[in-house]
Amino acid sequence: MREDIAIREERITAEEYIGFLRRTDLGSQYPKERFEERIEKLVRNVSISLAARNEAGLLVGALFGLTDYAYWLYITDLGVDRAYEGQGIGRRLMKTAHALAGGERDVAVYLIANENAVGFYEKLGMKKAEDVMQYNHIEWTPFVVE
Repeated sequence: MREDIAIREERITAEEYIGFLRRTDLGSQYPKERFEERIEKLVRNVSISLAARNEAGLLVGALFGLTDYAYWLYITDLGVDRAYEGQGIGRRLMKTAHALAGGERDVAVYLIANENAVGFYEKLGMKKAEDVMQYNHIEWTPFVVE
């Protein structure tokens, strides 16, 4: 586990987050339609915004979540720079977010996992759920942030 990586609550700018997306596998989870405008809304409006930075201040991990601070935490984004994967940063981001939202005894965590990340979430003790409802009629043209 990397102890030289600092995790703290921080509002990340849209520009910095887009740069970060280029260095992660999160860069393919967004639709092309109004991408920059929507990322700006995302970074401005999430309930929980966590940044993991190395000693030089480079953003190497990020987590965004929506919560009511009583029952639910929905993780919208969790990513780690490819050069820093496997060092416990994602686990620390999840634990920090869960604690901020109210803790394991009170707050359930939900998210939509990228198929490549399912193993990571299972190691954290999460299970696939079948009881989630969806209403999705948005414009969605897949692309990768480059």
